[in-house]
Amino acid sequence: MLTTTLPCPTAQVARFPSLAGKGVFISGGGSGIGAALVEAFARQGAKVSFVDIAAEPSEALVASLDGTVEFTPRFVAGDLKDLDFVQAQVAAAHEALGGLHVLVNNAANDDRHAIADVTPDYWDERMAVNLRHLFFAAQAAVPFMEAAGGGVILNFGSISWHLALDQLSLYQTAKAAIEGMTRAMARELGERNIRVCAIVPGNVQTPRQEKWYTPEGEREILDAQCLKARVQPADVAALALFLASDDARMCTGHEYFVDAGWR
Repeated sequence: MLTTTLPCPTAQVARFPSLAGKGVFISGGGSGIGAALVEAFARQGAKVSFVDIAAEPSEALVASLDGTVEFTPRFVAGDLKDLDFVQAQVAAAHEALGGLHVLVNNAANDDRHAIADVTPDYWDERMAVNLRHLFFAAQAAVPFMEAAGGGVILNFGSISWHLALDQLSLYQTAKAAIEGMTRAMARELGERNIRVCAIVPGNVQTPRQEKWYTPEGEREILDAQCLKARVQPADVAALALFLASDDARMCTGHEYFVDAGWR
C-alpha cells in the first residue's frame, strides 16, 4: 500500500551538543527546506543568521521561533545575485553571532525552461541564482572558520541531474557543478580543518514542489522511490544537522542523498 506521508517525529530528533552556541549562516532560509534548516539548527541551540529574498515568510518564521529557542534567528532580506550583499552578510553574521562555524548554501530556484528558450542573459541569471553565490559565500566564510579552528560548509545539490529530469537543463548544470565544487573545496580546505559536503535532496514535499505535480505525477515519484512516502523538509534538515555536527567529523568531500531511494 502506497502512502504519501510518514510520521516525522520532530519532537524526538537527535541532539547534537557540538552544535550548541555555534554560528550558522543559511541562504534561502525563509521557506521550504530552508525554513526547516533554520528551525532545526535553532532548536539545537545554534545561533542562526539567514538571508532570503522573500521578507514576509522569513519574518513570520522568525516570529514563530521567537521565545521558543535560546537564540532567535537573525534575518536579513536581500538578493543573492548581488555578491557584495552575499559576502557582506557572511561577515555580518560572523560579527553578530560571535563567530561563524557552519555555512549552509541552500538557496536555489528550479524554474522550468526549454533549451530553445535559453538566452545568454538567462543563462547568466540562472547561474547567479543557482551556483555563483555558493562559491562566494564560501570564500567569505573560510577566513572566519579558519580563525575558529575549523568549520563546515554544506552545499545543496539536487537529485534532478542524477535522474535527468525534463525542462531543467540550466538548473541541473548548476547542481552538477555544485557537487564538483564541493569535492574541490574539500580537498583545498581540509588542511584548515574545514569540511565540505553536498546534500542531495530528492523530491521534497514543499508547497513550491507540489505546484509542479499532478496526483499522477506524485504517484510516479512514489513508484520510483524505494520508500513509499514523500520526503519532508525535516528529513533533509536532520541530515544537515548530522553533517554539521562533530559526530560527522570525518565526513567531507562527498554527496549525501536524502531521496527515499529515488531511481
